[in-house]
Amino acid sequence: MADENGTPERSLMLATRNPHKVVEMRRLLEPAGISVEPLPDDVELPPEDGVTFADNALPKALAAAAATGRAAIADDSGIEAAALGGAPGVHSARYAGDGASDEENLAKFVDEVPPDSRLRYVCALAYVNPETGEERVFFGDCRGRMAHAQAGSGGFGYDPVFVPDATGENRTMAELTDAEKDAISHRGHAVRALLRWIRL
Repeated sequence: MADENGTPERSLMLATRNPHKVVEMRRLLEPAGISVEPLPDDVELPPEDGVTFADNALPKALAAAAATGRAAIADDSGIEAAALGGAPGVHSARYAGDGASDEENLAKFVDEVPPDSRLRYVCALAYVNPETGEERVFFGDCRGRMAHAQAGSGGFGYDPVFVPDATGENRTMAELTDAEKDAISHRGHAVRALLRWIRL
C-alpha cells in the first residue's frame, strides 16, 4: 500500500454510516499517521447480506473506492455466542430485527445468553485501492464470556455484557478505557494486521 514514490498512504476513506466506528477507527489509525475520512453522504453502500463478515466488508470497501476513487476500508463485525451456536454473528447489528437499536439488540441477547457462557467478537476489515487494484481482508477477534449483569457506559453494541479474557478481570468491555479496549479488541487486532501489511 504505497504510492509511486514508495510513500505509504496517509488517508483512508472509511465505508460506514456508524459514527462509533468512525471514532474508533480514527483512534486506532491516526497514531500511525493515517487519517480516516468519513464516507460522503451521497455514496450508497451495498446491503450487508453476506454469510460471512468478509462477505459484508469487502463490497462496502469496493463501493466506497469506486465512488470516490480513493483507497478505502470497511469493516463488518459482530458477536458470536456459543450458547446460540455462533449467533447472532453477521446479524449482530439487526439481531432484534431490521432497524433495531443497540439497546434492543442487547436486550434480546441478554434474554437468550446465560451468564459465563463463551462469547467471541469478530472483525473482518477490508482494504481496497482502486489505483493499484489491491484488495485485502484482515481479521481480528476477541474472546470472552457473558457478564452476570450489564456494566459500563463506554463502547457500544454488546460491550456492556462482554467480559474479555485478555484482561483477566471481571470488567466488561464497556468499563475499559479506550486504550485498554483498543489493545485487545477484535477491531484493534484487525487494524494492527492492516498496519503490519502497510509497513511491509
